[in-house]
Amino acid sequence: MKDSPIKEQINLPNYRARTPEYYLQQVEPNILASFNTEQLQVIINILTQAIPQPSPKIIDFRFNIDLIFSRFYLVLFVGKDRRKRKRQYIPERLARIGNAIAVVILLLGTNLVISGVILLFAYLFKSAVGIDFFPGHISDSVKKI
Repeated sequence: MKDSPIKEQINLPNYRARTPEYYLQQVEPNILASFNTEQLQVIINILTQAIPQPSPKIIDFRFNIDLIFSRFYLVLFVGKDRRKRKRQYIPERLARIGNAIAVVILLLGTNLVISGVILLFAYLFKSAVGIDFFPGHISDSVKKI
């Protein structure tokens, strides 16, 4: 009799750590013993090709957002595209437009955040060094203009 599904899930290794040998252990021993060496080698070769190999990422950014009513996650990967096949479908025009809009919004948002951080650090540095471009209160300087 097999273990309960809960126990099987607890004993599973990390998905990335799974090897062809891990999958061969899932086969019943009497069936596994019926394979000769050549057949086992062919099965191992097929499993090695079938198991996805992770490619290195320049950016691997993952985090969870816990809200009162739900939990969300955000994942951002940046790396070289090593996929062998092109997409089997061509995205519809509306999807391409939506993707373009999303890219523009993300780039503008990233630009604004980076610009804001640079301006904040420049202001804090100016204040720490003691540089004062407008002596007195800013409203006095505006009235002079």
